[in-house]
Amino acid sequence: MKVLVLEDDRELAPELVAGLRDHGFVVDHVTTCADADLQVATSRYDCLVFDRTVPDGDALELVARLRADGVRTPVMMLTARALVSDRVAGFEQGADDYLVKPFAFAELVVRIRALARRVEVAHPTVLRVGGLELDVPRHLVRLDGALLTLTAKEFTVLEVLMGGAGEVVTRTELVDRCWDERIEPLSNVVDVLIGQLRRRLGSAEAIETVRGVGYRLHVSPGP
Repeated sequence: MKVLVLEDDRELAPELVAGLRDHGFVVDHVTTCADADLQVATSRYDCLVFDRTVPDGDALELVARLRADGVRTPVMMLTARALVSDRVAGFEQGADDYLVKPFAFAELVVRIRALARRVEVAHPTVLRVGGLELDVPRHLVRLDGALLTLTAKEFTVLEVLMGGAGEVVTRTELVDRCWDERIEPLSNVVDVLIGQLRRRLGSAEAIETVRGVGYRLHVSPGP
């Protein structure tokens, strides 16, 4: 799950980003509305986590513009403003949830996942390709009935590949949906991760490399 965090607090921001990454989220971080606007225009996110007050304005105004432009990505607002009128204003401008600082981190994680699930209802929560089954909400993967142990990153990449089963998933799409801004442009992390997944699946042919483009998933039918 990929999240964009808009937070300028020098103490809270690193804790927020590190904590979300520790829970398996792919996280991009910005400190201004202008940068957040650019990120939303160029990357795909499952949830937006916005501090309301940042150096270049009120993030609620950005949310209103995004909604007017047709962006439907769930938005979680973080703010020190605890008045009911502030929360009502947030919902009226297009926010989906509102968490007042200070907050329990575990609650933030649960709420982000709940927001993302609202969008996922139109998509299958269990993906099946041949004998491979990926249960998204339970974070489980089975191959021919046997449970596989995958890292969070391996699970995310496999989910993207299964969603495009039979079609080539480009390296650009994999990077955009599964990694954050920390990835080096010329890094081989994608190739390394694909190699790990092939070993998990027990076959080098399970994931085909389409040279110069990306990867295609091939999994034989189960017994």
